[in-house]
Parts: sequence; C-alpha cells; structure tokens
Amino acid sequence: MPPVTAGALLAEPDAAAFRTAMGRFPTGVTLLTRGSGEDTIVMTLNSLTSVSLDPMLILVSVKADGRMRPRISRAGSFAVNVLSEAQRGLAQHFCRPDRSEGTEAMLRLSAEEGITGNAVLPDAEAYLECVLEAEYAAGDHTLLIGRVVALSGGRSAPDPLLFHHGRFGRLTPAAHGEDR
Repeated sequence: MPPVTAGALLAEPDAAAFRTAMGRFPTGVTLLTRGSGEDTIVMTLNSLTSVSLDPMLILVSVKADGRMRPRISRAGSFAVNVLSEAQRGLAQHFCRPDRSEGTEAMLRLSAEEGITGNAVLPDAEAYLECVLEAEYAAGDHTLLIGRVVALSGGRSAPDPLLFHHGRFGRLTPAAHGEDR
C-alpha cells in the first residue's frame, strides 16, 4: 500500500495506517495493576474510558493473549493509576516486555496495597480500584469493564502525563486554567 498523505482516504486501511491515525488522538497514561507484594503485575495503559456514573464503571483494553488478562480474570479485580508527568519513567519502564514484577515492581512504584488487594500509587494523579464486572472479546484485545469501588483524586496540582503521536508529553501551563 502506498504511504498515507495528509487528507488521504484509505478505503482499506492497514494496521500501520490505523496506528498512525489513532496516534493523532491524545490520551492520558496510566498503569494497570493486578495484585500486590510478590503477586504484583503492572503494565502501561492508555486505553481508559469512563463508561457509567450509576453504577461507576470504567473500561480498559488489554491484549487477549497477554500476561495481564488471565490474572485479572482469575482474581476479579484490578486498579488503574493515572500518571503525572513526573512519573514518565514509570510509564516507560512498565511498557517494556522485561518490566519488573512482584516486590521489585511494588518498590519501583512506591506502591501500597489498595482495598481490592491491588497496587495503587498514592502519588498518582488519581487511582481507581475496580472489581471486574464483565469481559468482552474485541479482536486481538479483551475489553475489561470494572466497577469502581474505591478511588483517590490525587494529592497535588494536576500535571497529567499525556501520550500523543507516539511520544509522551504534558499539558502546557495555559491548559491548566479553567475553561474561559
């Protein structure tokens, strides 16, 4: 397929064109955690969506054949930690295939065990602890719906880590103000 040019329309896009198009959509960056202590597993995730306020539900998307999905399925819970710009190094570490697990991961995160038994980061922008409500197969991924049972809104002024066009970034100071 020829390279995609600005404004081009692809009737049958390929995976590379799809990835490029989706990279134009900025997202927040989170760490998805399952377990704590020796059982800790962590992955960088930017597929977080609020689904419902009543009940409070969120959706995350993970590889169907990855390490995380079966552990969440068996345990029935997970946590999502929304990262700050200062936590960029954690996002970079936990997106690697050789990322740390277990007690080493807990120490690297400066994490605590949350009420669901999953690692939470007290210094994160926010964290959400969830019980698994449902799983849906979606191509090469599985959509996990979690019911939020505990959360923390962060302890400092917001400075979220962003991911856009294949790179980490941050909001500009002007973007931190109120809507005008």
